[in-house]
Amino acid sequence: MYEKMLVPLDGSRLAECVLPHARAIAKGCTVREIILLRVVEPPPTMGAEGIDVVALQQADQEAATAYLARIESQLAAEGFKVSSHVLAGRAAEAINEFVHNNEVNLIALATHGRSGISRLVFGSVADRVIRSAHVPVLLVRPKDDESAA
Repeated sequence: MYEKMLVPLDGSRLAECVLPHARAIAKGCTVREIILLRVVEPPPTMGAEGIDVVALQQADQEAATAYLARIESQLAAEGFKVSSHVLAGRAAEAINEFVHNNEVNLIALATHGRSGISRLVFGSVADRVIRSAHVPVLLVRPKDDESAA
């Protein structure tokens, strides 16, 4: 049913709470490939005088690549076929574009569970993904001890 599952991660422990669910789905639904994705948003340029924005962006992408490589190797050691990708851009838009261009059948991601003012200020990547995705989306809300991280 699901051949390719996309697991967007933002580098936080909270986002990683989706991984046990992704493992279970991959085993139970015989998912052919788990695709890890990290979207590196461009650094703000306002007030960036004297800051090498290109170097900052490159450092963020290198850190994201190393982060995904660590998780990829863990999943591969468990017998899963895994690939990882780092993209630059706005998270929700990059996720949905990747899904569209790569024949992804399922998106599995964690939600921070923000509401009220916090949601208005920070927005919700998960909400924007749900509203524009054309494939099923599994949202995992962290347990209380996971959201403290």
